[in-house]
Amino acid sequence: MQGILYEEPTIWLFLLVTVVMGGWAAWMTGRAVAITWRPPVQLVIYTLILGLAIRFIHFALFEATLLSPHYYIIDTIVLFAFSFAGWRYNRARQMTTQYRWLYERTGPFTWKARESA
Repeated sequence: MQGILYEEPTIWLFLLVTVVMGGWAAWMTGRAVAITWRPPVQLVIYTLILGLAIRFIHFALFEATLLSPHYYIIDTIVLFAFSFAGWRYNRARQMTTQYRWLYERTGPFTWKARESA
């Protein structure tokens, strides 16, 4: 997998920077977009920018390639997964908390309309 998903000497650097640090930042980005009731299109824009920041961290700390489209796409796909999960989780919580007479939670990422009495 080295060379396909990550260019660092070990997978632990990829997991630390992209998954742990970037994943946390992406989750919080999704949370911020959901809490302010913004559409997911803004989440895409913010995640693309976050992908550049994560790519810079790989470059600055671990001497990875800065302008590598391949690794930027890999990092950004991982960040998209975290940011959309954070957005959906918080949106489900918002819908079921603020409109509890209309919706009920069916899972951590989903809700459904309440049945009328």
